[in-house]
Amino acid sequence: MSTEARQKMIERVRGLLRMAEDPAVTDSESQAFTAKAAELMTRHAIAEAEARAERGESPESVTRFDFPVSGVGGHGKARVKALAGIAAAYGCQSAVRGNTSANTERTLIIVGTASALDALRVLLPSITMQMEASARFTAREHIANLRELRNYDRSTLSTERSRFYRSFVRAYGYAVAERIKEFRARLRQEREDEGTSESASGESGEQEAASSRGAEVVLRTDVDRVREDFQRRFPQLKPTRPERTHHRAGYRAGYVRGRRAELGIGTSVGQGGTSALSERE
Repeated sequence: MSTEARQKMIERVRGLLRMAEDPAVTDSESQAFTAKAAELMTRHAIAEAEARAERGESPESVTRFDFPVSGVGGHGKARVKALAGIAAAYGCQSAVRGNTSANTERTLIIVGTASALDALRVLLPSITMQMEASARFTAREHIANLRELRNYDRSTLSTERSRFYRSFVRAYGYAVAERIKEFRARLRQEREDEGTSESASGESGEQEAASSRGAEVVLRTDVDRVREDFQRRFPQLKPTRPERTHHRAGYRAGYVRGRRAELGIGTSVGQGGTSALSERE
């Protein structure tokens, strides 16, 4: 895909997301716009790999993208964990700058191929918006239910909300990343199956099959190239320490909501969600 064609596609995706955020549209219309945007970006990465393989070109460049992450509420580390997982689902690796316990903004540094970063640059703000809105609503509902059951003081409820919120956000990010990985694997398999089925029709079919196999090789190679570039950029990087706070109900709620997030890359929760959750817990 040429630079001009890529820019047109990205503008189309941004237009879809703007329509999705328009308060005048219905919920179903907003979901449809967001779904279409995510589908376009995901298919774009596969198409790029196929085109490069077919033309015999060298792999696309590996670069970086800095994404600001809010620390409001003391939930910055949980947000970083969630978004870094989503970036990893696109074959990227990430580091974080300023990831302290303070409520200040920090920066998620994402290293990946141009196509993967195109997708994340456009989709991460939308996914973050969904995640935060869902976390606020669900945490508020959880605390309201606790007030009815027991006579908790304000300090206890505040601590409970924070633990619930952080676990919710981490699980939401994990669930979204899980769905992205599933869809990308399924899409690659569909491409390979199409190439195999068409190979019986003659030379053009054989070329299609070769292109699909070439795309798979390129995508696997991209993962290695991204890893090498990341290690070169951050040779002294220490692994991120896991957060100590864990709230079982918050994690479960976040996972379910994440499986339902409007990404256009699969059905809502129910297909394997329970087993995956039990493995994590």
